[in-house]
Order: sequence, then C-alpha cells, then structure tokens
Amino acid sequence: MFQRKYIYIILLSIFCYGQLTAQQYTTLIKGGRVIDPKNNIDGIMDIAITGDTIAKVAKHIDQNLADKVILAEGLIITPGLIDLHSHNFFGTEPNHYLSNGLEALPPDGFTFRCGITAVVDAGGAGWKNFPVFKSQVIDNSKTRVYAFLNIVGEGMRGHPYEQNINDMDSKMTALVALQHKEVVGVKVAHYSGSEWTPVDRALDAAKRARIPVMIDFGGNIPPLSLADLLINRLRSGDIFTHAYANVSGRMPIVDANGEVMQFVKEAQEKGVIFDVGHGGGSFAYSQAVPATQNGFFPNTISTDLHTGSMNAGMKDLLNVMSKFLNLGMTLPEVINASSWKSAQVIQKKDIGHLSVGTVADIAVFKLEKGNFGFVDSSGYKMQGDKKLVCELTIRAGEIVYDLNGMSKQLWTME
Repeated sequence: MFQRKYIYIILLSIFCYGQLTAQQYTTLIKGGRVIDPKNNIDGIMDIAITGDTIAKVAKHIDQNLADKVILAEGLIITPGLIDLHSHNFFGTEPNHYLSNGLEALPPDGFTFRCGITAVVDAGGAGWKNFPVFKSQVIDNSKTRVYAFLNIVGEGMRGHPYEQNINDMDSKMTALVALQHKEVVGVKVAHYSGSEWTPVDRALDAAKRARIPVMIDFGGNIPPLSLADLLINRLRSGDIFTHAYANVSGRMPIVDANGEVMQFVKEAQEKGVIFDVGHGGGSFAYSQAVPATQNGFFPNTISTDLHTGSMNAGMKDLLNVMSKFLNLGMTLPEVINASSWKSAQVIQKKDIGHLSVGTVADIAVFKLEKGNFGFVDSSGYKMQGDKKLVCELTIRAGEIVYDLNGMSKQLWTME
C-alpha cells in the first residue's frame, strides 16, 4: 500500500512538472525574420512572450514550452510600429476640426490593423483641452496614445482659432506638459501671419518642459525663411514634419534642378528630425523622388492620419512605408524609421524594440511582391513592386489583430 502511494506521488509530481514546463511561455512566435533595429537583430528568430512581457528572443525556442505557438515562416517580425504624426482627438463637436471634432479618428480602429501599437496625436489638443483628450481618448484606448501639445490653447480647432497669438501661452503649455507623461512635445501648425511668434513660443515651452517641438511650416504671408527655421531656430531632436511637401507659402527642400538644398542637408546632419507626415496634401513625388535619389531619406515615417488623408493617397502607415521601400530605403531602414527612431524622438525608449523584459508590443508583416500603385498628395501615381501587409499585431502580450487567423486553431468537422 505504501509503495503504491509512493509511486502515485512520483507520477503526480512528474505530471505537474510537465504541466508547469509546458506553460513557461504564454505565446511563442516561431521562425520569422526578426528586425529589431535597437538590438541590431535581423535574422530568423523565435520570440517568447510571458503574460504581457517579452521573455526570450533566440534562434530556437522549444515550442513545447508555450501554450500558443504562432508559425511565422516567411514573415517579418518587428516591434509594434509608432505613428509619430497622427490625429486622434476625435469627438462630435461641430467646427472643431482635429480638436474634439469630426475629422480626427479613434486610435484602435486604425492602428492594430497596420501593426501600430503607439500613436502621437500631433497638436489636436492645447493646454486648455488636453484633460478632455486624456479622459476621452488616451485613457480609453488600447493603443498607446501620446501627444504633441499645440501651442494654441484651443488646440487644432480650425483656422480662426489657430491665428490667435494671444492664445499661445508657452508657460501654461509647458506646465501641462510637465504634469502629463503622455505629452511628448509641442506642436506649431497652420499659422499664416508673418511673425515668428508661434515658433518662438513653442520653442520656449519645449525648452521649459525639456521636450522637442514639431513644426508644420508654411502658409505664412509673406513666407518665412525655411533656412532660418532649420539652421537658426530648430535644435537637434526637434521635428520638421511634412518634409516632402510642395505647398504654397513654403520653400521646398528640393530646388528647381532636383537637388536637395544644402541647408536642408546641414540641418539633418545637426540632428533636426525630418518626418514624412504624408497627410492629404503634404507629400509630393516632385520632392520625394529627387530627394531620395540624392540620398536624402526621412528620419521618421508617419501618416498625418485624418478622415481626408486616409481616403486619399496616404491611406495608412503601411502604404507610406511601402512608398519608401519602393523609393530605395531598405526594409530595416523603413522599420527603424517607423519604430525605434520614433521612440527615441519622443524620448520613450521603453518602446519601439524587442528587448527581453519589455512590454510585448509586436507586429508581424508579409512583404508582398507584385505590381502596385502608390498615389501622392498631388494626384500622381508611382508604380512599385513591394508592399507591406500586416498579418498580426500583439499589444502588451494580447493578440489584437489577426488578418488570416494565424494564431487560431483550424476548424474541422471532426
């Protein structure tokens, strides 16, 4: 009797040990090409997740140690993407444009399907209405949501409000930024006067809060000097968005001979961040093609997402990334400009990479080969043979998007 009881205890212990061993990882992604610029990884690897955390990255991890195994052969595994210029202060207020208005978009519906796990709202809220943005959007989104705080207290409410210099308070903007970790920068946009006052006040606020500025430049009457902005005013780490725009009221970065302006190259060399910010009217092949042929590529790739741009040439972040793949950037360069580099720019170095111990924000892509058309903001089309498609997105260890059910069990009649 004693001997039989002893054998039973041993067998039970072996079974329990096996169960514990089998549950060492929650999810295992196997056999994909892992591109992790921060950690200089570009190769076939496995990634194991425990709970909401990346537990291990290695060339081979035993699949018997995981509850769920996702086979990713032939696919690309990256950190969750970061859209550095988006508009997500959505609401129902009429005549509020991108500040609690009808043209901004709720993050979760437009992020995970593109492999995006973090967005930065580019100036929708100012210091006066940031609390509304935080309670209404940031606190109710699975997507990480950060913000460039508009130097205008009313935010990006529309043309008349954005011309009010008296509502551009650098001290209050800095104070609100210092109070909220979600605020990662200060935004200037849409001012059409001839003064430098909005830029100067935004820079003052940014210096007080120790964060960068993002400048949407142009439309000034008469035009202000782009060289003055890039060389004399912006600091290393500040962001010049809509880099490849060709709009009235702003000097383009490429001259009439198809050469990138020398001061533009010097600004990038000193550390000014050139961001795509595609949008509905801010990306022209007349600029992007000669610039990239000159070797002038963006530091960061972003969308300027709103209801207008998503239904025009921009569409989504993967479409913009695919454009730059076809313009000559390598896949690792495109991934870096859409993840780790963006994380560095907003000083959030805990995201944008696949380091062990960090939150498991992961995207899985297919790089399709074929004949594709890509439209710019001027209505011109470029042909390309490469296009990124999101297969799977994981946010904090949870599968939040799965295009073809690669994480699911196959249904059968049996």
